[in-house]
Order: sequence, then C-alpha cells, then structure tokens
Amino acid sequence: MTRRVLTGDDFRAMPWRNGGGSTCELYRLPHPQRPDDFALRLSIATVAEGGPFSSFPLVDRTLLLLEGDGMALQFEAGEEVLLSEPLQPLRFAGEAAVSCRLLGGSLRDFNLMVARDWGEASLAVEQLAAGQSVTLDGSRVLVYLLQGQLDDADGSLLPGQLLLLQEAAQTLTATTACRYIRVVAAPRACIPSP
Repeated sequence: MTRRVLTGDDFRAMPWRNGGGSTCELYRLPHPQRPDDFALRLSIATVAEGGPFSSFPLVDRTLLLLEGDGMALQFEAGEEVLLSEPLQPLRFAGEAAVSCRLLGGSLRDFNLMVARDWGEASLAVEQLAAGQSVTLDGSRVLVYLLQGQLDDADGSLLPGQLLLLQEAAQTLTATTACRYIRVVAAPRACIPSP
C-alpha cells in the first residue's frame, strides 16, 4: 500500500498547453507508453480571461468550478454549457474544440484528466460531518481536501492538500466538518466490471 500526502511544496506551476495561462499541477502519473505524456493528471487553474481551451486528444476531462462566477463553454457543434454552479462536475472530451466566456471576474477550477488508452477515472465531491468516517478503496484514490480536517492512523489531511492512496483500503475520519474531492482511477486491466 502507498499513502502519500502532497502539499504546496509538491505542486508545480506550469503554462497551459496553448500558452493562454498557467495551472497548478497537483498530481501527474506518467503514461507507461509515453513518459512525456500523462496517464492521469489533477490540476487547479486560475482563469482570468475568456478564450480557447487547450486541446488534449484522446483524453477525458472533468472540470469543476471552485471559486468565482463561472464560465460559459462554447463547443464546436454550437452547444453552450454553463459552468456556474460551484462543485458541479462537467465531463467532456479533451480533443473537443471549446472556448470559454467568463460570467464575471476571474475564477479557479479543478481539472481531472485521464488518457483513454490508459484507463478511467471518476470524480465526486463528498462531505462528512465531524466524527463521521469514510473508507476509501481502489487501485488509485486521490482526495483533495477543500475544507475541514481528515485524520487516519498515519496523520492528518488539511485544506489544500492531496492524499494519494494506492492498492489498499484506508479509513479517514473527519475531525471537523469536511468537504473534499474524491478521484478514483484505474488502468483498464484493473477496472472492475459493474
């Protein structure tokens, strides 16, 4: 079993692929066949102005508004989707031609990206009241704490930190009321059938 807590010292700032801004990369799993690419990536971007999204062919993306008024996403086929409700995930293909228009000032969003030829990943926003526990299990589970404090036998997870768990179950208990983003990812060979 692997348990690792990633903090601001582990995160890295990097430019967007299209050069239009920058993002804070929280976690990157290199692709086993293409080490320069990712199999799985989590990041938080600050979007200060509208414009086109970077293209990520053969990647599934999930976007989640963290702070701000949100944005309107214009897809190539003409569909417009509002991402204005905080913590409501929106999933779309990374190769889709998408541009955004801000609905107010700058915003922060959470990005989950997974290479389709590597595996699958799901994202959920969850809450625990003080004293409640949750058991996490899966090939690869990542928990990004938004508020509160989560404890396990090995220590605490604080807001803005990312917990990585691999290949084992772990029980976390909320010391205070918590809200967190849970990502569960697995390579294709490890994805359980429904």
